[in-house]
Amino acid sequence: MEILAVCCGSALVAGLLYLISGFRIVNEYERGVVFRLGRVTKGARGPGWFFILPGLERMLVVDLRVITLDVPAQECISRDNVTLRVNAVVYYRVLEPIKAVVTIKNFNVATLQIAQTTLRSIIGQHELDQLLSQRERINEELQKVIDEQTEPWGIKVSVV
Repeated sequence: MEILAVCCGSALVAGLLYLISGFRIVNEYERGVVFRLGRVTKGARGPGWFFILPGLERMLVVDLRVITLDVPAQECISRDNVTLRVNAVVYYRVLEPIKAVVTIKNFNVATLQIAQTTLRSIIGQHELDQLLSQRERINEELQKVIDEQTEPWGIKVSVV
């Protein structure tokens, strides 16, 4: 009789731990993308409390706030063959969490790499005096090009 009580008690504790481990909290500025057996379930969830089935479902939480991405200094050559060392800061945010998780493995790293290559490319298209005198126009051009490339991932670049 004691063995039966111990077994039932252990099973009850294990069941409660299983249920408790499935609760997730998604903050106001986040959305949770839930995968059930490897497939995305309906829409991104949040904010609030959610229950996922441990072992069958997993939730990836995506931050919707504006992310500041510091682009390290790049050695660039302008159109008039002047070597420049240029850095930039990119401000972006996730608009569509499911696309950001499913379409690309790591949207933060990918956005950084696109920003670096676009920065070098646009610097190479202009002469030094243009770069110094038309900074705002060049920043807008950078923002437009980077935003066009990240749009399929559900990312919106707001400022460069």
